[in-house]
Amino acid sequence: MPEPTKKSGSAFAKKPKSLQVCAGSTAEFTAETAKPEVKVKWQKDGKDIQASNKYIIKQDQTLHTLIINDASKEDDVVYSVISGTSKVKFEMKIKGQDGKDEKPSSKPEENNESVPASSPSPEPVGELKDEAPFSTSEKEEDEIVTVITPPPAEDKEDDLATSTPSPQPPLDDNLPESAKGRKDSVVWSLGEAPPDDTDKPEDTPRSTLLIEKPQSGSVTVGGDITFTAKVEAKDLLRKPTIKWFKGKWMDLASKTGKHLQLKETFDRLTKVHTFEMSIIKAKDNYAGNYRCEINYKDKFDSCSFDLEVKEVPEVSPSIDIRSAFKRSGEGQEDAGELDFSGLLKHREVKQEETVPQEDVWEILKNAPPQEYERIAFEYGITDLRGMLKRLKRMKRQEKKSEAFAKKLESAYQADKGGKIKFVVELADPTVELKWYKNGQEIRPTPKYVFEHKGSQRILVINNCTMADDAAYQVMAGDEKCSTELFVKELPITITKELEAVKTTVNERIELDCEVSEEGANVKWFKNGVEIPREIRSRFRFKSDGMKHTLVIEDAMKEDTAVYSAMTTGGKSEAHVQVDLKPLKVLQDLTNQTVRLGKPLVLHCEINPANIPGRWYKNALLIQGTDRVKITHRGRSHKLEIENAVVDDMGDYTFVPEGYSMSLNGKVHVIDPPKIHLDSLNYPENTVTVTAGNKLRLEIPITGQPTPKVVWMKGERVILDTGSRVRAESFPDHSTFTIDVAEREDTGMYKIVLHNEAGEDSAQIKIKVVDIPDPPQAPTVTEVGGDWCSMIWENPLYDGGSPILGYFIERKKKQSSRWMRLNFDVCKEMAFEPKKMIEGVPYEVRVFAVNAIGISKPSEPSKAFVPLAVTSEPSMLVVDEVTDSTVTMKWRPPEHIGAAGLDGYVIEYCFEGTDEWIVSNQELIEKTKYTIPGLPSGEKIFVRVKAINAAGASAPRMHPHPILVKEVVERPKIRIPRHLHQTYIRRVGEVVNLVVPFQGKPRPKVSWMTNGQPVDPTQVNIRNSETDSILFIRKADRKHSGKYELTVKVENYEDKATIDIQVVDRPGPPEAVKIKDIWGENVALEWTPPKDNGNAEITGYTIQKADKKTMEWFTIIEHYHRKSTTVSELVIGNEYFFRVFSENMCGLSEEARVTKDSAMIVKEGSNYKNSDYQEYDFTEPPKFTHPLVTTIAVAGYNATLNCSVRANPRPKVIWMKNKIVIENDPRYRMFSNQGVCTLEIRKPCPFDGGTYSCKAINDLGEAQVDCKLEVKGGVTFYELLHKGVPLNLINNFLNENKGCEPQKE
Repeated sequence: MPEPTKKSGSAFAKKPKSLQVCAGSTAEFTAETAKPEVKVKWQKDGKDIQASNKYIIKQDQTLHTLIINDASKEDDVVYSVISGTSKVKFEMKIKGQDGKDEKPSSKPEENNESVPASSPSPEPVGELKDEAPFSTSEKEEDEIVTVITPPPAEDKEDDLATSTPSPQPPLDDNLPESAKGRKDSVVWSLGEAPPDDTDKPEDTPRSTLLIEKPQSGSVTVGGDITFTAKVEAKDLLRKPTIKWFKGKWMDLASKTGKHLQLKETFDRLTKVHTFEMSIIKAKDNYAGNYRCEINYKDKFDSCSFDLEVKEVPEVSPSIDIRSAFKRSGEGQEDAGELDFSGLLKHREVKQEETVPQEDVWEILKNAPPQEYERIAFEYGITDLRGMLKRLKRMKRQEKKSEAFAKKLESAYQADKGGKIKFVVELADPTVELKWYKNGQEIRPTPKYVFEHKGSQRILVINNCTMADDAAYQVMAGDEKCSTELFVKELPITITKELEAVKTTVNERIELDCEVSEEGANVKWFKNGVEIPREIRSRFRFKSDGMKHTLVIEDAMKEDTAVYSAMTTGGKSEAHVQVDLKPLKVLQDLTNQTVRLGKPLVLHCEINPANIPGRWYKNALLIQGTDRVKITHRGRSHKLEIENAVVDDMGDYTFVPEGYSMSLNGKVHVIDPPKIHLDSLNYPENTVTVTAGNKLRLEIPITGQPTPKVVWMKGERVILDTGSRVRAESFPDHSTFTIDVAEREDTGMYKIVLHNEAGEDSAQIKIKVVDIPDPPQAPTVTEVGGDWCSMIWENPLYDGGSPILGYFIERKKKQSSRWMRLNFDVCKEMAFEPKKMIEGVPYEVRVFAVNAIGISKPSEPSKAFVPLAVTSEPSMLVVDEVTDSTVTMKWRPPEHIGAAGLDGYVIEYCFEGTDEWIVSNQELIEKTKYTIPGLPSGEKIFVRVKAINAAGASAPRMHPHPILVKEVVERPKIRIPRHLHQTYIRRVGEVVNLVVPFQGKPRPKVSWMTNGQPVDPTQVNIRNSETDSILFIRKADRKHSGKYELTVKVENYEDKATIDIQVVDRPGPPEAVKIKDIWGENVALEWTPPKDNGNAEITGYTIQKADKKTMEWFTIIEHYHRKSTTVSELVIGNEYFFRVFSENMCGLSEEARVTKDSAMIVKEGSNYKNSDYQEYDFTEPPKFTHPLVTTIAVAGYNATLNCSVRANPRPKVIWMKNKIVIENDPRYRMFSNQGVCTLEIRKPCPFDGGTYSCKAINDLGEAQVDCKLEVKGGVTFYELLHKGVPLNLINNFLNENKGCEPQKE
């Protein structure tokens, strides 16, 4: 396979040049590639350019064009064109309408300089080479290479017309001396390359993954080529991902097949991944640009390369009709329409009298859209969509011009090879005029002729070609006028149609047609599919002037079809029918079966008789020999074979020469099958194999045809495709293989041979011996303190050998190490492991042993813990008795042990019986239980058992019988501590009082207020067996008063009184007066408010206001007295004063204002302070907020809070169960602004109890109490049963040592 050749140099044969154009004009950049149909990419400032109305991208063979419409200052950037690894950069400079370079900061009103009229002409700059980076000096030097060239000589006009005209800018003093010293200086202009320019590939960044990239290459049609990419894997943890693409998006992974193969290899020595893409039997459409991409995590690398497919040189010249067909508007939105203009041959313009023609442009403008296609077909328009797009752009309102008296038409139309005139009329004939084509100035040549007729200016374009189909502009001063020229090609029509042909095979076929022009391209089709022009083909194409011929040599039956010839203006079809000469079979070949050694004769007869033929066996030609005789007599053809052998068996065919028809027959040579078991030497045809070993039996067989061998086990057929058990057949023997013998393979196997001559069979017994199955998981039947008893069952399968005994192993549940308990096999199916640690979970398992070996272990038993039962519960007493229930209480056992305590079972029996009845079906954890459903008046005995994993403890029995009869209990109201004092609530708040009580049977409850029953419409009362709830949804002051609760049981009753006070804001004070004024002081006096809000007045707030502003300012807050003196008033100001009253609910809603104002005058006065007795603030401790009974969760911090008021500051002491708490790190005590807090860190159930807070100072002491209940916690057995390791349990218990109850 040939290696791809490395391509050097640039991919561009001609590169685009930098331009300088006027704002609003059109710029055109052209690049020519070295190879046809190569994809290129245009970029602006490094970003890809997409085809649009502004950017038009075209491609014609090797010519690639970028057209930029309506240039603006945003387009004054660096552009580039990319093909493969080659990249060329160029620039476009924008000049304003006044000829100056546009700058972003310049303003239109500031550009007042006069500039020559020729300044808008484009000035070429030096071509940027392929290298992306360049220095500033090089760029500036290229930009000033501009010279003035003299007008071209007459004899050079034809040559210059074929190239892009060079601009002639006006003379400028700023030009360098080298540019204006010589008039005949030779310079390179737009469209040409400087003489010293060389193509250099772009300096691409160094590859991050690829160490060897695929190189561009070429291959001939039908040849093979391989592209290789290598990636170093030293720093890669896994294989990178590679993708191969053709063009931009076509992923080749889904195209693999006989023409494309992808291969990946890895060299472990060099740590290099090699990826190969092989193209096999290349076709011409495989040529193009390819790309490979490598991905690995966040790394990415890619490489592009080209494939060139070269045509094999043809003997006769051919026309590449596909190159003449192009797509209109390449790279635009309307790209894709077929343009047949390339098929039209250049016509010489004949000097004939011009006949007025209809303007298709005007017809299209005035026609409705539904008529566009009909007009295009009638007038031969090939690029209708492009023409309509330009028509849409031109349909806009032209502004009135001051420079043009008559503008150009919106569009013109000309025939290819014809002449067109553009006429404008100037308002000022002295204005200099310039013509532009696609933004480039047009110079006078024989093709472009400028004429002057008065104020008219005329541009004549001779011999129009498709290159003249463009946008034209005329510039008069600062104004311009634009138009579009459409060049129409005449379609080629078929003047003589094809004629139908009917012939027979091996004849020559010629299909002729004539077209309207010589040298036209004609495409030939067979059943609508284009006939390829290949070198070695039976189809030949001839053209003689306007006559075109399709020749088919040696016609075949497959050539029957509809053939058509297509031109740009028409199509002709003809049907070709190819038939065979009739052949009649008088006697066909027949299938024959012959025994080995017998003669064989094959005979057939055909008409006509003189047709020779050939004999074939299995598609191979048969030659006559002494044993094989071939005879032909008239219509008869015979093949005779003496003594048939096995090799004579097969498919025989007789083929008459010149015909596709054949006569077929099959010959079978047969011999009865036979199985030869004598050579095996197995007693009684029995084969024994050990499980896990390989078994291979080779049974000799004979028979012809080769007998079909079937191996069977019972009714199941063993296939040759099996992975472990399979049977394979050969001509002389059959093999039966078991790769890894298993116990299921034991049984009788049958081999059956069958062919056409007969049948034979035999049986073979296979016995597989193995280790036994593992026993069932053992069962632990009994557990002691350090021992257990276990039993198990025999394994389901003994492996074909008797069980000799068992091995037993045990391990701790948290361990992975098993320990063997017996070294001599245990022949019984029971065992008693000993010397185990109490409280540690264990598992046991069993192995079975036979003569072959030891079985796999059984499944482990359920985890068990060697544990002992607890001691009996203690102190079982009666807590409560009713007419149907008995409630018992007890204490936990003194000794619990490692098994912990799961719960209790309560049993009872009636006096005089021995039947104990279990009362609780499920274990209870509490040490209190109520036995329900007992008959009244009966006597029962009660006992309690403690239950753990080891079983039930000894029972604790109540020593005396218990009479089931309820005892009357006097009622007792237990007023909560916070209701011992007045219960205060604000107006609108909720009142919810819960008062618990005792008494049996259920007491009767009643509420009274002020001697009257409570009104149920105002107060809601809800009673239960143990408490009563008083609820007021929205408190009002009328709800204040003393509420009396009465609880009555039969003749006993108990009463309690609760004082409820509903408070509100007070009213304003009464009679605020100015008592005296002296100096800067004012004495005020007032009386308490009439409405104190049902609460004690706690103070007053005094405010003042200047009479001028009446803005109030607070002077004194929380003032307790009824008179005060306001000082430091401003002399000369007049003041008003107001007073708010205040209670526990806040300030009064209104204030009382003094009727008179106080004028502060400047005069001498003496004020004598009154003698006041100092207020005594000392008081004994008093708890304003008591402790509240709390329920805490084990393991989570708990806090107890209360507030105390005292002066002097009291000493706070915390107690638990009347024992002072001090120097205990588990408790933290805080006191801030009278709020006392006790924090208990991670409490456990032993922290529950009665907590007290005592405050002591010199005037007395006070104390509040509450209860704390801790719920939750985990026992040692629960931790152990959950699988927690012992070391973690030990750490947990050490951390909670302090949680044990303190000894008094």
